[in-house]
Amino acid sequence: DAKKLEKIWKDWEAFASYAFNKSHSTCYAWIAYQTAYLKAHYPAEYMASVLSNNMNDITQVTFFMEECKRMGIPVLGPDVNESKSGFTVNAAGEIRFGLAAIKGAGAAAVEEIIKEREKGGPFKNIFDFAKRVNSRALNKKTMEALAMAGGFDCFKEHHRRQYLEAPDGDITLIEKATKYAQKVQQEEDSAQVSLFGGGGGNADIPLPSVPAMEPFSQIQQLNIEKEVVGLFISGHPLDQYKLEIDSFTNTALTALNDLESLRGRSELKMAGSVSTFAHRTTKTGKPFGTLTLEDYHGSYTFFLFGDDYVKYKEYFMPGWFLFLTASVTTKKWGGDNELEIKINSMMLLSEVRGKMVKGIRVNIDLDDLSYDLMEKLESITAKYKGDAKLFIDVIDRRENITLELFSKKYTIDPSAEMIQELKGMPEVVYKVV
Repeated sequence: DAKKLEKIWKDWEAFASYAFNKSHSTCYAWIAYQTAYLKAHYPAEYMASVLSNNMNDITQVTFFMEECKRMGIPVLGPDVNESKSGFTVNAAGEIRFGLAAIKGAGAAAVEEIIKEREKGGPFKNIFDFAKRVNSRALNKKTMEALAMAGGFDCFKEHHRRQYLEAPDGDITLIEKATKYAQKVQQEEDSAQVSLFGGGGGNADIPLPSVPAMEPFSQIQQLNIEKEVVGLFISGHPLDQYKLEIDSFTNTALTALNDLESLRGRSELKMAGSVSTFAHRTTKTGKPFGTLTLEDYHGSYTFFLFGDDYVKYKEYFMPGWFLFLTASVTTKKWGGDNELEIKINSMMLLSEVRGKMVKGIRVNIDLDDLSYDLMEKLESITAKYKGDAKLFIDVIDRRENITLELFSKKYTIDPSAEMIQELKGMPEVVYKVV
């Protein structure tokens, strides 16, 4: 009714003249402008501040780290030679993870580490670190948390596994560093009470030997990072399937929290790793299951009943990487057209490339076409031989003509390494098909 709408509009105009004070709205506008200015002109500093402000909320930290990724701002892991308590920006314009964000690294230990580093300069190695930082503030649990989060990765001579594990009959690197620091302290105490002591006795104490060990696998390293920080820092377990995810998924798991926005979509394609699952029974004695998947943006829990549970329960395995298709449907039972997610298919992510990848389609603008470019492309295809097809489209944009080429001679393996090389060719636009 036009008359009703007109009256409502006039009432709102009158209401606005006093309901939202102009000085009040001016303050909001001014703050919004300042915030936008800082994010636009000092993006790294602004995001570091936002991350520090939300440091105790891992969901928010994850969200804002994704925003940093979108903005092209690297977020580096914690580092005892660079990190401060909160998130900070280093000389290269990168955001460095704060030590206080590590579970098990107490405030006293963090303060002592920063104070000693500012006083005596960067730590040379783990033994120098253990020797210089006050042992009253730095215990074994704190050092283990720092090692798990990557805080000692700046000491290139050792890797994380050596800090946390030891061969049979030996002790860990953290324990060796602690014992070394205790010996140094004993020598210094002894020199002080000696009639002829002159200090500097620790120079005679040799550094302990550290046996070689296989480093943690990427998945192991990421899992221990998440244990002490609550999120993955140095990468993500799904990175090994980036080709499959970029090429064949169209929906983030977090989007499933708003099914109404997905109504009408033909097919949802998602990928994630199994974080938790449970085999359960309804009140009537029927089996069902819950499966929680996690991707780059967050997680979602699926409820599987009846035939779906029987069909997909074999995928209920911790750490498995899954690809699934689904659709949004109206629940059979319940009123008000309530929506639910219906899984249509599920497979291992490792199977996607073999089952779904047909080849790579390369688009080249006619103006960019040259002998050198084709020679480089031929070199890449020869380097990554496989069973997938290579399609080349040469595009003449002036005449709006596309020449589609297909070679039976050149078959390829569309690996992540090949994709990386194609990314290094600015004249080429590629798509996995």
